[in-house]
Amino acid sequence: MLPENTDSGEVIAFHEQLFQRIAKFHLGEPVSGVLLIYPSCVLHILESSSGTLYHILKELAAAEYEEPEPFLRDVKILVVSHNIPTKLFTQWYATPVDVPETLEDITQTQTTEEVITECLTLILKLGVYLATLKVGNKGLGDCLHNVVPELLIPMEMVKFLCKAEDCLRPWEFLEMYSNPLQPIMDSGNIDLTSRAFWDSN
Repeated sequence: MLPENTDSGEVIAFHEQLFQRIAKFHLGEPVSGVLLIYPSCVLHILESSSGTLYHILKELAAAEYEEPEPFLRDVKILVVSHNIPTKLFTQWYATPVDVPETLEDITQTQTTEEVITECLTLILKLGVYLATLKVGNKGLGDCLHNVVPELLIPMEMVKFLCKAEDCLRPWEFLEMYSNPLQPIMDSGNIDLTSRAFWDSN
């Protein structure tokens, strides 16, 4: 949950500062992806080296316990993919999204897995569309919900996934990462490109 009356510029600045802090002590692949800022929640798709994504998740896990009120709450990870052959996004974008809630909430008749699958399908289509645009960093403006509203994930889906028990919180994912029985994300000195999707209500 974003704090009430949070400006989209504050959300963008929060993530830019996060990336800058990590870049100071961790040399990894630059971040690309898209941050969709809804009125009360966000959906964030990131592509980078596994090490960079790990540090971002550590920061998000810590940020959920900030006092007096965390900037982001109910952060949930939808999926993390490794060994991506090519990036979907050429740079990092951030844009407010003004998508009205639909009259029919389809999440009431779908499983969490079905909602995630539908979200990922829309995200991939959105990435293909963004690859055709020639814009500067954060230069999307309001074109997405005006030009391609059919490619944007409905806000009720994002809010549903933020509450889904099947989706891991950052600290839960990090516990799995630290478990020696789990496959490691990095191999030697090679940084493999990975993609992470998460949302925050």
